[in-house]
Amino acid sequence: MVFQVGRLENAIGWYHSHPGYGCWLSGIDVSTQMMNQTYQEPWVAIVVDPIRTMSSGKVNLGAFRTYPKGYTPTSDGPSEYQTIPLEKIEDFGVHCKRYYSLEVSYFKSSLDSHLLDLLWNKYWVSTLSTCSILTNADYTTQQMADLTQKLERVDSQSSSSMYRFSKASETGVGLGGGGGGGKGEGRLTKAVQDCSKTTIEVLHGLMGQVLKDRLFNSQAP
Repeated sequence: MVFQVGRLENAIGWYHSHPGYGCWLSGIDVSTQMMNQTYQEPWVAIVVDPIRTMSSGKVNLGAFRTYPKGYTPTSDGPSEYQTIPLEKIEDFGVHCKRYYSLEVSYFKSSLDSHLLDLLWNKYWVSTLSTCSILTNADYTTQQMADLTQKLERVDSQSSSSMYRFSKASETGVGLGGGGGGGKGEGRLTKAVQDCSKTTIEVLHGLMGQVLKDRLFNSQAP
């Protein structure tokens, strides 16, 4: 088709965004990527999260390809941990072993450098005067609300496990290996990681504001 319209470039993939919920492939994304891989190679799926990019101060982007149909990977899925909203966890978990991530590197041409210089010359005042804490306030609030739901779920499961253990102790009936403690501890560990990540991003914003205040508002003795 590209040759029919007079274009010499070949499309080698597609991209879309996951605003605020990380770079990974949903079930629909996996099906789309697998179908395109079947009929055209090479083909890669790019996912970018613009909200997390603004919050963390670095590009949040992932590149992925799907495994062949019927193939079972030997690894346990994506090695790098990322925060997944509670409402998206099921979709992420069901399909995370159907694809794999690619290493991403960036390059900048001389034209890119020139364009970035022009943008910086135009927007540098806005960049320095912007407070990331205020800019990302809605996203941070959503992260804390999601974290609260995760901790409430862990607390509910822990209470249920303790109740079953107490009843088993009273009746003398063993629980076997299905107490659920390991799963609860794993979810608690992930919640702690989510909390740490959000805290670090907020601290970076505070440090940036303190630095700006020292540079531009402090008076010489």
